[in-house]
Amino acid sequence: MTSPEPDRAEGPLPGERPALPVLVGCTAAGKTELSLELAERLGAEILSMDSMLVYRGLDVGTAKPTAVQRARVPHHLIDLVEPDERYDVQRYLQDFEAAERDVRSRGALPLVVGGTGFYLQAILFGLFAGPPVDPELRARIETRAREEGLALLHAELGERDPASAARIHPNDRKRVVRALEVLEQTGRPLSEWQAEWGWKGEERPGRPRRIVGLAREEPGLTDRIRARTHEMLEAGWVEEALRVRAGAGFGPTAIQALGYREVLAHADGELTCSELVERIVLRTRQFARRQRTWFRRFAEILWIGPDDASAVEAVEAELFGPR
Repeated sequence: MTSPEPDRAEGPLPGERPALPVLVGCTAAGKTELSLELAERLGAEILSMDSMLVYRGLDVGTAKPTAVQRARVPHHLIDLVEPDERYDVQRYLQDFEAAERDVRSRGALPLVVGGTGFYLQAILFGLFAGPPVDPELRARIETRAREEGLALLHAELGERDPASAARIHPNDRKRVVRALEVLEQTGRPLSEWQAEWGWKGEERPGRPRRIVGLAREEPGLTDRIRARTHEMLEAGWVEEALRVRAGAGFGPTAIQALGYREVLAHADGELTCSELVERIVLRTRQFARRQRTWFRRFAEILWIGPDDASAVEAVEAELFGPR
């Protein structure tokens, strides 16, 4: 039975942006299932807030909504670029704003769904631009990365800016170089600049929003991660990774998608099947912990148990009900 559409007759005041409904949660929390049911009830369209769903061809390993699920509910911000292309938060913001305008222009409700906390931060508060690029300085750091190795530069970042080093993957050349560049230019860690940018949500209002989080705790989360890993492997994850590698290949951001390095190592005979599963489960659990840390920055999130009998109704009331 379809719920009555929320009363939106008054709408936002001139110049105001309407409150953005957002459903968050760590990986394997159950966002896809609940968001589909909620969107169908409301006639909403889903705006993905996942940094890896933007890549075409990375379907199985990213748990991308299937063609059947996307036929049930329109999805946006999925399959935007090839795996060998760079894609960053600045491009995402541009794509997000265009998608939201499109949805609202047709009188539909947008529903933002995902687990990338950095994207949520950018949507609500904008981007920290930092100092302008110094081409000569950047060239020097890039030369060091080539000659000394990116691992050494990441270790240096760990000594000088531990917070940024913990957040930036050791193989993410672009962000390692940028963090060292900001240090050299300003004498201050990138993490300090970003803290001032407004990572404490209560210090800057940002755009109006309503945020619900799906809280799934251990050991149930690990059980779901393990079961989902087996399902993905049975669905052809290894074959998918090999197809991408044999084609254009993985770019520096796409290869950071959870599990793909491990799947390729297994295909190359470096990991047994059982070692592969355990490695992916461990990395996914670690990633889920980092996601939870990110979401703690947003004190206003209302956390709901996804298996509660009234979970869909509770999320609907919080995100779309009257205030």
